[in-house]
Amino acid sequence: MAHPIESAAWHRLVGGLIEALDKPNFWNILLRYLSDVVPFDNWVVLLFSREHKPLVFAESPSPDGGDDELFQDYLNGFYLLDPFYIACMDDPRAGLLRLDDVAPDRFEAEDYYQRYFKLNIVADEVQFNLPLCGSGSSEGVLILSLGSKRRYTIDDISVLSAITPWMLALMRQRTAMHELGDEPAAGEGMAELIDSSVAIARGGSAGGASTGGSASNLTNRELEIVHLLLSGFSSKGIAQKLKISPETVKGHRKHIYTKLGVKSHAELFAIYLQAKNEAR
Repeated sequence: MAHPIESAAWHRLVGGLIEALDKPNFWNILLRYLSDVVPFDNWVVLLFSREHKPLVFAESPSPDGGDDELFQDYLNGFYLLDPFYIACMDDPRAGLLRLDDVAPDRFEAEDYYQRYFKLNIVADEVQFNLPLCGSGSSEGVLILSLGSKRRYTIDDISVLSAITPWMLALMRQRTAMHELGDEPAAGEGMAELIDSSVAIARGGSAGGASTGGSASNLTNRELEIVHLLLSGFSSKGIAQKLKISPETVKGHRKHIYTKLGVKSHAELFAIYLQAKNEAR
């Protein structure tokens, strides 16, 4: 049996997508057509940027039609731990990206996976990535993410790879037509989130000074290691990524725990989670 993308009807649909580029419901039309090619369970179109939290262009509706609290958690800070976000900021390239391409070595054991990804995405994720060049809020990487309750098959990936060129072309043309509107609210970085939570945990406020160690006492390298630890990298994985020895990573980790007044990875994540919740 021929695949849908090999049929004349499918190519007519692609023509319809081009016609719909300037329509308000373009993303919904695109995703409806895409669901005929590869099955998926949720989707979102975001702009990733270092300058602000992800800007939402469109997303699949929640089952009850209301706000998705898990997704709000993502926008309020979990995105900093998203391996796709990290990959886009480290090496923004156009194309199709799979979870297996970017997930760190301890991803499924990490709190981000257990508290967000496993509950919201469930099993697998792919993204169409389109780096944008411009000014203000138009800089960054436009992504179209497809989450699935099952693992994508080799055939699924082959089809998605085959349609990637015209998907990116459609995304580029749509973005050129789309008015972004007001600049999105700035997102807090890792240092700010940790500082806020340390202050709160010690009886202060998110805007007040803490009485003990804080993220401001961490070096840039230590902050980088905190980010990677919370994202799911093991000490060995961090060493490979940063091109330093595992012993050096362990030394940094010990200093981080001492400066922040924590004794375990779980306590480190608790600091991050508390700060994220306070930022809501």
